[in-house]
Amino acid sequence: MTDGGLRERKKQRTRDAIVDAAFRLFADRGYEATTLTDIAAEADIAPRTFFAYFPTKEAVVFFDKEASLSGLRRRLEERRETETAIEAMRAWVEGIVEDIDWNDERELARRKLLRETPSLRERERANLAGFEDALGAAVAHDLDLPPSSLRPRLIAAAGAAALSALSDLFDEEQVADGPMALVDDALIFLRGGFAALRDQPRTER
Repeated sequence: MTDGGLRERKKQRTRDAIVDAAFRLFADRGYEATTLTDIAAEADIAPRTFFAYFPTKEAVVFFDKEASLSGLRRRLEERRETETAIEAMRAWVEGIVEDIDWNDERELARRKLLRETPSLRERERANLAGFEDALGAAVAHDLDLPPSSLRPRLIAAAGAAALSALSDLFDEEQVADGPMALVDDALIFLRGGFAALRDQPRTER
């Protein structure tokens, strides 16, 4: 293995150690009572090392969000010409749902933190801005309109709202019944709105 590969593996181990340490402390002390210094000590690293991996304590809770958003952008960019942005988004969500271990300690801890911590719920909603931008650009392409136009922005905003609502519904009981059924229910509205806007005469560029 190359030196670069070894360095990447070491960085990933350190990153995982920080995330695991943070979630242990959040469970033991609570999110608000846990400091960055606490997390660094628990992970056996210097506080400055923490900042090489995460800019804030909040960012640790959402440690996988950037990779998830990158996956969405890639899925939208690489879709077939005959596949709409809405269908590509569904495929992306399905991939995430299939990959999630709903009994994973991190995932269970995060869901609990989001239920109990208003500031984290606000951050989760803010994270949807990147999703909305990516979907809006793809929908604009489908409608042959600029991303700044109203129609793609409406669909993207509705998609972000649907994703937020689905996140709230994805508790253990509903997941056991089939999470993609919830996704498809939400997409009925999005598909209908997309079709209606696509079929309307274009009034903007």
